[in-house]
Amino acid sequence: MRSNAKARIITTAIEHPAVLAPCRFLERLGGSVTYLAVDRTGRVNPEDVRRAITPRTILISVMHANNEVGTIEPIEEIGVIAREHGVRFHTDAAQSVGKIPTDVRKLGVDLLTIAGHKLYAPKGVGALYVRGGVGLEPLVHGGDHEHGRRAGTESVLLANGLGAACELVQDLAPMERIRTLRDRFWRGLQDRFCDRVVLNGHDTQRLPNTINVSLVGEIGADILSQLSGVAASTGSACHSGQIELSPVLAAMGVPERIGMGAIRFSLGRGTTSDEIDHVAALLAKTASA
Repeated sequence: MRSNAKARIITTAIEHPAVLAPCRFLERLGGSVTYLAVDRTGRVNPEDVRRAITPRTILISVMHANNEVGTIEPIEEIGVIAREHGVRFHTDAAQSVGKIPTDVRKLGVDLLTIAGHKLYAPKGVGALYVRGGVGLEPLVHGGDHEHGRRAGTESVLLANGLGAACELVQDLAPMERIRTLRDRFWRGLQDRFCDRVVLNGHDTQRLPNTINVSLVGEIGADILSQLSGVAASTGSACHSGQIELSPVLAAMGVPERIGMGAIRFSLGRGTTSDEIDHVAALLAKTASA
Protein backbone atom coordinates (compact mmCIF):
# COMPACT_ATOMS: atom_id res chain seq x y z
CA MET A 1 0.00 0.00 0.00
CA ARG A 2 1.26 3.47 -0.79
CA SER A 3 2.53 5.64 2.02
CA ASN A 4 -0.44 7.90 1.34
CA ALA A 5 -2.73 7.05 4.25
CA LYS A 6 -5.73 8.18 2.23
CA ALA A 7 -5.19 5.67 -0.58
CA ARG A 8 -8.50 4.15 -1.64
CA ILE A 9 -9.52 0.61 -2.63
CA ILE A 10 -12.77 -0.31 -4.38
CA THR A 11 -14.34 -3.71 -3.84
CA THR A 12 -17.82 -5.22 -3.42
CA ALA A 13 -19.90 -6.20 -0.42
CA ILE A 14 -20.01 -9.87 -1.48
CA GLU A 15 -16.30 -10.63 -1.75
CA HIS A 16 -14.79 -13.66 -0.03
CA PRO A 17 -13.30 -12.98 3.42
CA ALA A 18 -9.89 -13.46 1.78
CA VAL A 19 -10.48 -10.03 0.23
CA LEU A 20 -12.76 -8.37 2.75
CA ALA A 21 -10.60 -9.12 5.79
CA PRO A 22 -7.42 -7.56 4.29
CA CYS A 23 -9.48 -4.54 3.23
CA ARG A 24 -10.69 -4.04 6.78
CA PHE A 25 -7.12 -4.44 8.03
CA LEU A 26 -5.94 -1.74 5.63
CA GLU A 27 -8.71 0.52 6.88
CA ARG A 28 -7.24 0.17 10.37
CA LEU A 29 -3.93 1.33 8.93
CA GLY A 30 -5.56 4.49 7.62
CA GLY A 31 -6.59 3.44 4.14
CA SER A 32 -10.07 3.91 2.72
CA VAL A 33 -12.23 1.20 1.18
CA THR A 34 -15.42 1.59 -0.84
CA TYR A 35 -17.70 -1.46 -0.63
CA LEU A 36 -20.00 -1.39 -3.64
CA ALA A 37 -23.52 -2.78 -3.46
CA VAL A 38 -24.79 -5.53 -5.77
CA ASP A 39 -28.21 -6.15 -7.24
CA ARG A 40 -30.68 -8.89 -6.31
CA THR A 41 -28.80 -11.38 -8.50
CA GLY A 42 -25.43 -10.58 -6.91
CA ARG A 43 -23.97 -8.55 -9.79
CA VAL A 44 -22.19 -5.24 -9.38
CA ASN A 45 -22.91 -2.42 -11.83
CA PRO A 46 -19.73 -1.43 -13.71
CA GLU A 47 -20.93 2.18 -13.71
CA ASP A 48 -20.93 2.11 -9.91
CA VAL A 49 -17.26 1.17 -10.14
CA ARG A 50 -16.63 4.11 -12.48
CA ARG A 51 -18.40 6.54 -10.16
CA ALA A 52 -16.45 5.28 -7.14
CA ILE A 53 -13.01 5.98 -8.65
CA THR A 54 -11.20 9.03 -7.28
CA PRO A 55 -7.66 10.36 -7.82
CA ARG A 56 -6.63 8.41 -4.69
CA THR A 57 -7.91 5.04 -5.93
CA ILE A 58 -5.03 2.59 -6.18
CA LEU A 59 -6.83 -0.75 -6.59
CA ILE A 60 -10.12 -2.29 -7.70
CA SER A 61 -10.85 -5.85 -6.53
CA VAL A 62 -13.96 -7.64 -7.80
CA MET A 63 -14.35 -11.41 -7.74
CA HIS A 64 -14.82 -13.24 -11.04
CA ALA A 65 -17.59 -15.44 -9.65
CA ASN A 66 -19.20 -15.54 -6.23
CA ASN A 67 -18.46 -18.51 -4.02
CA GLU A 68 -21.95 -18.78 -2.51
CA VAL A 69 -24.39 -18.14 -5.35
CA GLY A 70 -22.12 -18.61 -8.38
CA THR A 71 -22.99 -15.28 -9.99
CA ILE A 72 -20.42 -14.20 -12.58
CA GLU A 73 -19.39 -10.55 -12.38
CA PRO A 74 -18.89 -8.23 -15.40
CA ILE A 75 -15.10 -8.34 -15.11
CA GLU A 76 -14.35 -7.40 -18.73
CA GLU A 77 -16.41 -4.21 -18.48
CA ILE A 78 -14.79 -3.27 -15.18
CA GLY A 79 -11.37 -3.99 -16.69
CA VAL A 80 -12.01 -1.42 -19.41
CA ILE A 81 -12.98 1.17 -16.80
CA ALA A 82 -9.90 0.42 -14.69
CA ARG A 83 -7.60 0.87 -17.67
CA GLU A 84 -9.29 4.14 -18.65
CA HIS A 85 -8.47 5.52 -15.20
CA GLY A 86 -5.05 3.90 -14.80
CA VAL A 87 -6.10 1.92 -11.73
CA ARG A 88 -4.77 -1.55 -10.94
CA PHE A 89 -7.45 -4.25 -11.18
CA HIS A 90 -7.50 -7.55 -9.26
CA THR A 91 -9.99 -10.39 -9.52
CA ASP A 92 -10.44 -13.39 -7.24
CA ALA A 93 -10.79 -16.29 -9.68
CA ALA A 94 -10.76 -19.08 -7.10
CA GLN A 95 -14.24 -20.22 -8.15
CA SER A 96 -14.00 -19.66 -11.89
CA VAL A 97 -10.75 -21.27 -13.06
CA GLY A 98 -11.53 -24.67 -14.53
CA LYS A 99 -15.25 -23.93 -14.73
CA ILE A 100 -15.61 -21.02 -17.15
CA PRO A 101 -13.17 -19.34 -19.58
CA THR A 102 -10.61 -17.35 -17.60
CA ASP A 103 -8.24 -15.42 -19.86
CA VAL A 104 -6.36 -12.59 -18.13
CA ARG A 105 -6.02 -10.70 -21.41
CA LYS A 106 -9.73 -10.81 -22.20
CA LEU A 107 -10.67 -10.02 -18.62
CA GLY A 108 -8.30 -7.04 -18.61
CA VAL A 109 -6.94 -7.67 -15.13
CA ASP A 110 -3.56 -6.82 -13.64
CA LEU A 111 -3.77 -9.38 -10.85
CA LEU A 112 -5.65 -12.66 -10.59
CA THR A 113 -5.67 -15.20 -7.76
CA ILE A 114 -6.20 -18.96 -7.97
CA ALA A 115 -6.90 -21.51 -5.23
CA GLY A 116 -5.51 -24.91 -6.14
CA HIS A 117 -7.99 -27.11 -4.29
CA LYS A 118 -10.86 -25.55 -6.23
CA LEU A 119 -9.58 -27.10 -9.45
CA TYR A 120 -8.47 -30.52 -8.17
CA ALA A 121 -4.90 -29.51 -7.33
CA PRO A 122 -3.43 -30.44 -3.92
CA LYS A 123 -4.65 -28.47 -0.93
CA GLY A 124 -2.36 -25.75 0.33
CA VAL A 125 -1.24 -24.27 -2.98
CA GLY A 126 -2.42 -21.29 -5.00
CA ALA A 127 -1.15 -18.80 -7.52
CA LEU A 128 -1.14 -15.09 -8.18
CA TYR A 129 -0.99 -13.87 -11.76
CA VAL A 130 0.84 -10.54 -12.01
CA ARG A 131 0.75 -8.68 -15.29
CA GLY A 132 4.16 -7.68 -16.59
CA GLY A 133 5.27 -4.29 -15.33
CA VAL A 134 3.15 -4.40 -12.17
CA GLY A 135 5.33 -3.92 -9.09
CA LEU A 136 4.36 -5.45 -5.75
CA GLU A 137 5.74 -5.23 -2.24
CA PRO A 138 6.90 -8.73 -1.18
CA LEU A 139 4.34 -10.64 0.86
CA VAL A 140 7.16 -12.10 2.97
CA HIS A 141 10.59 -10.48 3.20
CA GLY A 142 13.79 -12.47 3.54
CA GLY A 143 14.72 -13.92 0.15
CA ASP A 144 14.30 -13.73 -3.60
CA HIS A 145 12.03 -16.75 -3.91
CA GLU A 146 9.05 -16.59 -6.26
CA HIS A 147 10.52 -13.66 -8.20
CA GLY A 148 11.12 -11.72 -5.01
CA ARG A 149 7.45 -11.66 -4.05
CA ARG A 150 7.39 -14.25 -1.26
CA ALA A 151 10.43 -15.42 0.66
CA GLY A 152 10.63 -19.07 1.59
CA THR A 153 11.57 -22.29 -0.16
CA GLU A 154 8.89 -23.30 -2.65
CA SER A 155 7.15 -26.67 -2.57
CA VAL A 156 8.05 -28.22 -5.93
CA LEU A 157 5.53 -30.99 -5.34
CA LEU A 158 2.63 -28.59 -4.78
CA ALA A 159 3.68 -26.35 -7.65
CA ASN A 160 3.77 -29.27 -10.07
CA GLY A 161 0.43 -30.51 -8.78
CA LEU A 162 -1.13 -27.12 -9.45
CA GLY A 163 0.45 -26.93 -12.89
CA ALA A 164 -0.83 -30.38 -13.86
CA ALA A 165 -4.33 -29.57 -12.60
CA CYS A 166 -4.38 -26.31 -14.57
CA GLU A 167 -3.45 -28.16 -17.74
CA LEU A 168 -6.23 -30.70 -17.25
CA VAL A 169 -9.00 -28.22 -16.45
CA GLN A 170 -8.30 -26.16 -19.56
CA ASP A 171 -10.72 -28.58 -21.22
CA LEU A 172 -14.06 -27.07 -20.25
CA ALA A 173 -16.16 -29.52 -22.26
CA PRO A 174 -17.06 -31.58 -19.14
CA MET A 175 -18.61 -28.48 -17.60
CA GLU A 176 -21.49 -28.65 -20.09
CA ARG A 177 -22.44 -32.05 -18.66
CA ILE A 178 -22.24 -30.55 -15.18
CA ARG A 179 -24.40 -27.61 -16.25
CA THR A 180 -26.99 -30.10 -17.52
CA LEU A 181 -26.93 -31.96 -14.19
CA ARG A 182 -27.25 -28.70 -12.27
CA ASP A 183 -30.31 -27.74 -14.29
CA ARG A 184 -31.74 -31.23 -13.79
CA PHE A 185 -31.31 -30.80 -10.05
CA TRP A 186 -33.07 -27.43 -10.16
CA ARG A 187 -36.01 -28.83 -12.14
CA GLY A 188 -36.25 -31.70 -9.67
CA LEU A 189 -36.48 -29.27 -6.77
CA GLN A 190 -39.09 -27.18 -8.58
CA ASP A 191 -41.19 -30.28 -9.23
CA ARG A 192 -41.03 -31.25 -5.57
CA PHE A 193 -41.30 -27.86 -3.87
CA CYS A 194 -43.04 -25.64 -6.46
CA ASP A 195 -43.10 -22.04 -5.16
CA ARG A 196 -41.48 -23.08 -1.88
CA VAL A 197 -38.04 -23.13 -3.53
CA VAL A 198 -36.21 -20.01 -4.71
CA LEU A 199 -33.04 -19.72 -6.78
CA ASN A 200 -30.45 -17.35 -5.32
CA GLY A 201 -28.13 -15.63 -7.80
CA HIS A 202 -28.30 -14.87 -11.50
CA ASP A 203 -30.37 -17.27 -13.59
CA THR A 204 -27.93 -17.34 -16.52
CA GLN A 205 -24.73 -15.48 -15.57
CA ARG A 206 -23.57 -18.06 -13.04
CA LEU A 207 -21.12 -20.91 -12.69
CA PRO A 208 -22.21 -24.20 -14.29
CA ASN A 209 -21.43 -26.21 -11.16
CA THR A 210 -23.01 -24.06 -8.44
CA ILE A 211 -26.62 -23.80 -7.35
CA ASN A 212 -27.81 -21.93 -4.29
CA VAL A 213 -31.46 -22.50 -3.40
CA SER A 214 -33.68 -21.38 -0.56
CA LEU A 215 -36.48 -23.44 0.91
CA VAL A 216 -38.89 -20.77 2.01
CA GLY A 217 -39.81 -20.90 5.67
CA GLU A 218 -37.07 -23.41 6.49
CA ILE A 219 -33.68 -23.09 8.16
CA GLY A 220 -30.96 -24.25 5.81
CA ALA A 221 -28.60 -25.30 8.59
CA ASP A 222 -31.29 -27.54 10.12
CA ILE A 223 -31.99 -29.26 6.81
CA LEU A 224 -28.31 -29.64 6.05
CA SER A 225 -27.68 -31.35 9.38
CA GLN A 226 -30.12 -34.08 8.36
CA LEU A 227 -28.74 -34.69 4.86
CA SER A 228 -26.62 -37.69 5.72
CA GLY A 229 -23.76 -38.27 3.28
CA VAL A 230 -24.32 -34.97 1.44
CA ALA A 231 -21.61 -32.31 1.43
CA ALA A 232 -23.15 -28.84 1.05
CA SER A 233 -23.06 -25.51 2.86
CA THR A 234 -25.31 -22.66 3.93
CA GLY A 235 -23.05 -19.60 4.15
CA SER A 236 -24.92 -18.56 7.28
CA ALA A 237 -23.09 -17.90 10.53
CA CYS A 238 -24.00 -19.31 13.92
CA HIS A 239 -23.21 -17.21 17.00
CA SER A 240 -24.27 -18.21 20.51
CA GLY A 241 -26.90 -20.54 19.10
CA GLN A 242 -28.39 -17.85 16.85
CA ILE A 243 -28.19 -18.38 13.08
CA GLU A 244 -27.61 -15.23 11.04
CA LEU A 245 -28.38 -14.60 7.40
CA SER A 246 -25.45 -15.07 5.04
CA PRO A 247 -23.68 -11.71 4.49
CA VAL A 248 -23.71 -12.39 0.74
CA LEU A 249 -27.47 -12.94 0.62
CA ALA A 250 -28.01 -9.97 2.92
CA ALA A 251 -25.96 -7.77 0.55
CA MET A 252 -28.10 -9.04 -2.33
CA GLY A 253 -31.24 -7.91 -0.55
CA VAL A 254 -32.64 -11.43 -0.06
CA PRO A 255 -35.42 -11.31 2.56
CA GLU A 256 -34.61 -13.16 5.77
CA ARG A 257 -37.56 -15.56 5.44
CA ILE A 258 -36.04 -16.72 2.13
CA GLY A 259 -32.34 -16.38 2.87
CA MET A 260 -32.41 -18.37 6.11
CA GLY A 261 -33.43 -21.43 4.11
CA ALA A 262 -30.50 -21.20 1.70
CA ILE A 263 -28.25 -24.15 0.86
CA ARG A 264 -25.42 -24.16 -1.67
CA PHE A 265 -24.77 -27.30 -3.69
CA SER A 266 -21.58 -27.65 -5.74
CA LEU A 267 -21.25 -30.27 -8.47
CA GLY A 268 -17.92 -31.76 -9.55
CA ARG A 269 -16.62 -33.45 -12.67
CA GLY A 270 -17.38 -36.81 -11.09
CA THR A 271 -20.98 -36.03 -10.12
CA THR A 272 -23.55 -38.41 -11.62
CA SER A 273 -27.23 -38.10 -12.48
CA ASP A 274 -28.07 -40.79 -9.90
CA GLU A 275 -26.42 -38.68 -7.20
CA ILE A 276 -28.36 -35.61 -8.31
CA ASP A 277 -31.67 -37.45 -8.20
CA HIS A 278 -30.83 -39.00 -4.83
CA VAL A 279 -30.04 -35.64 -3.23
CA ALA A 280 -33.20 -34.04 -4.65
CA ALA A 281 -35.33 -36.86 -3.25
CA LEU A 282 -33.53 -36.80 0.10
CA LEU A 283 -33.95 -33.04 0.33
CA ALA A 284 -37.68 -33.30 -0.35
CA LYS A 285 -38.07 -35.98 2.30
CA THR A 286 -36.05 -34.04 4.87
CA ALA A 287 -37.70 -30.67 4.30
CA SER A 288 -41.22 -32.11 4.45
CA ALA A 289 -40.56 -34.23 7.53
